[in-house]
Amino acid sequence: MSLLSSARRIVVKVGSSLVTNEGRGVDAEAIANWSRQLAALANEGRELVMVSSGAIAEGMKRLGWATRPKELHELQAAAAVGQMGLAQMYESQLSAHGLHSAQVLLTHADLADRERYLNARSTLLTLMAHRVLPVINENDTVVNDEIKFGDNDTLGALVANLVEADALVILTDQRGLYSADPRKDPSARFIDTAQAGDPELERMAGGAGSSIGRGGMITKILAAKRAAGSGAGTIIAWGREPDVLLRLARGEAIGTALLAATPKLQARKQWMVDHLQMRGAVKIDAGAVTKLRGEGKSLLPIGVTEVQGDFHRGDVIAVLSPDGTELARGLSNYSGAEARLIARKPSADFESLLGYAAEPELIHRDNLVLR
Repeated sequence: MSLLSSARRIVVKVGSSLVTNEGRGVDAEAIANWSRQLAALANEGRELVMVSSGAIAEGMKRLGWATRPKELHELQAAAAVGQMGLAQMYESQLSAHGLHSAQVLLTHADLADRERYLNARSTLLTLMAHRVLPVINENDTVVNDEIKFGDNDTLGALVANLVEADALVILTDQRGLYSADPRKDPSARFIDTAQAGDPELERMAGGAGSSIGRGGMITKILAAKRAAGSGAGTIIAWGREPDVLLRLARGEAIGTALLAATPKLQARKQWMVDHLQMRGAVKIDAGAVTKLRGEGKSLLPIGVTEVQGDFHRGDVIAVLSPDGTELARGLSNYSGAEARLIARKPSADFESLLGYAAEPELIHRDNLVLR
């Protein structure tokens, strides 16, 4: 059975050689084909994110450059030119199937900074909630080392972690993972299923196989390992396989499935439990204890009696019972200073107290684990 058959939230990553037909410019037919499949999956109630390479390759084509430039400013210029065509193509093809799209440009720095990470997460979740398909690419016009050494396989895994996806699908120009490069070794064995993070996989993977893209099978193996950290499994498959996404969603075994050792929810909660150093804590009243323990509810600020420590939005904090015993921990939607302002207050007062309207929960139940 395919990882996609039960996946509700899916990140799909496509490489440059597929998007641009080996560097000949944005491939309208290929993007139309994926858009049709994505629309069908969206109509089934699945939430989807597309991570698409191809901006630099499209820019090279528009600028008439036959070979990938080496100078940083030329790479950035190609990305700026190509991003226009890439976004336009996805928008036109997805809208033909009744889906809105949004262009989201990220850098690794956006996902390393706490505030920017949480802002990006909120934006993507909001887009998906409104049936808008985010099309994500690295912001190659402003980064430097990402262009020289980065790859969108890694970005796909980071996005899968960011939105807590159930599965990551990496569409490539190979059928999947082999024990050796099948283009050089005719005895190479196809691997249909393996455990993400298995060191043997990294030994098997070769280098980059295309002059257009910058990744190779090794980047896909490492991306699967990273995605598995948040409980997402990865499928590596040939992007031109007929109806590849639909067939995977129906349960067909296509490509290589790299399984996560820990289920998504368990991985997330274990990560919170394993936090040895927490930046702060909140003490709650008996009514809030009942809501958390007895009813499985989120923690609302109105139930908070005391805020301890100087923590930031997105930090893991402890939740203490009235006698000071830790009964839960979770990700705070507010900083310590903000939490002090809204403690014991109803959500209707948040905007006047903080200057903006935000989440009604201090810790959402999805981000909370009982001790």
